[in-house]
Amino acid sequence: MITGTRVAGTGGGGAGGSGTTGLTDPVRYPQSASPAVRTKRAFVLLAMTLVLPGSAQVVAGNRRLGRRALRTTFTCWALVLLALVLALTDRSLVVGIVTHRWWSLLLIVAMLGLALAWALLFVNTLRLIRMPLLDRGVRPLVAGTLALLMVLTSGSLAYGAYVLNVGRSTVGSIFQSGPAFDPVDGRYNFLLMGGDAGEDRTGRRPDSISVISVDAATGATVTFSIPRNFQNAQFSADSPLWEVYPEGYNCGDPCIINSLYTDVAQNYPDLYPGATDPGAEAMMDAASGVLGIEVQAYLLVDMGGFEQLVDAMGGIRIDAGGWVPITAGEIPGTDPIRHYPPDGWIKPGVQTLDGYHALWYARSREFVTDYDRIARQQCVQQAMIAQLDPATVLTRFQSIAAAGTQIVETDIPQDQLASFVDLGLKAQGQETRRLTIGPPDFGTPADNFVTYPDFDLIHSRVQEMFVQEPADPAADAHLQLERAVVVAQLPAQTTDGEITEEYLQELATIGDDATLGDLLANNGQCSPA
Repeated sequence: MITGTRVAGTGGGGAGGSGTTGLTDPVRYPQSASPAVRTKRAFVLLAMTLVLPGSAQVVAGNRRLGRRALRTTFTCWALVLLALVLALTDRSLVVGIVTHRWWSLLLIVAMLGLALAWALLFVNTLRLIRMPLLDRGVRPLVAGTLALLMVLTSGSLAYGAYVLNVGRSTVGSIFQSGPAFDPVDGRYNFLLMGGDAGEDRTGRRPDSISVISVDAATGATVTFSIPRNFQNAQFSADSPLWEVYPEGYNCGDPCIINSLYTDVAQNYPDLYPGATDPGAEAMMDAASGVLGIEVQAYLLVDMGGFEQLVDAMGGIRIDAGGWVPITAGEIPGTDPIRHYPPDGWIKPGVQTLDGYHALWYARSREFVTDYDRIARQQCVQQAMIAQLDPATVLTRFQSIAAAGTQIVETDIPQDQLASFVDLGLKAQGQETRRLTIGPPDFGTPADNFVTYPDFDLIHSRVQEMFVQEPADPAADAHLQLERAVVVAQLPAQTTDGEITEEYLQELATIGDDATLGDLLANNGQCSPA
């Protein structure tokens, strides 16, 4: 430690003492110390301002300023400790404060104020160091250390305030104001749609349709995938669409479920007065009727901006089971519609997909069935959830938030976001159970189950998925056998080692769709890596 002695003088001591006092305290009066002590004193004062802001001023400068800064420091420490306790005991409250429009604003202002105050204390500490008294070779090192500490402290606080403000703006842009809703039969049910409004389409069509059902107590999650070509969707008597389609959405091929969004948005928006998105509300009613549960909220992801979100995450890592074509444009005048040879191919195996390739991996269905695409979409969803970890969010927060505001639409109330974040944390680490309302979980492609669905069977299977039972190896083996039978009815597969991209491209060029169907029959197999 730096120590000093007071030499008896003729006047009183202290900072404001007489010039005849003869003080030799090297902390407060460094001019009386040796060069080595002055250097040591400089770094000690910087360390004190870093660890205990205000302490340097108490021992070497303006004591009143130091005491005020110390009180602020201890108050901040107490608040941080309280936040840590709440994060362990009541995460919803912490998330609620951070996402609340006014509390988050107050927190941003406080962080900026602390950043400025800490920076001013470092500047005041620099004055107390008295740079002219230091050796010339030491001065750049002290100045550089000061700058580095200011960046680590005030800079970090300012950046944290900036990130919080970006998140605040993002939450306000995506989530709606409105009353919170309670779970139904102990579960929250959300409709997740991947919408596509391409240049060759009239309006937006949700080609990816899933219902995410989460146990409100445990976070246990079940995903139900509804094929885009599902027909005869039913509506309950309290749905506005009951007036238009009392027998269900059953006008044949034109009434596949993904066309309902555009149908209602263009022809029946008045059935949902006050709704921001009547088409999405109609899809919620249809999904509720198909599954026999009440779907309470929706999230619509615009697939045109999906690749931007994946790129913002740094890509997603998957283990692809088979080759997937990147579909080229349609050949004009062909009936049935044919496409030019693919623009490229996504190979099998463990790999990281950027936004462009992740989008095509999720949307491609050329040479295979919709059910293969559904399986790949489920895989991509799981990969995104698994890889959107805290480290990724913190390091790429700004780009992820910017992408989210452009591609995500939802009617989830902003005030309920905190409880759903907490629910999502509970769900992490748990296996997500999956059920496709069509092959392979209901019949085979030849059975036309999605054209003539058995709703009683669907509803009973949905309820079975909610029953949490211990794993039964025999039951799992039976399920795997059933799936193997379905796969066996698909075209024969060829091992990946015998397939090359050049060979597949040649088959596409000569129009050998049958062979391509055989070779690509396993491209629905996928798992997050």
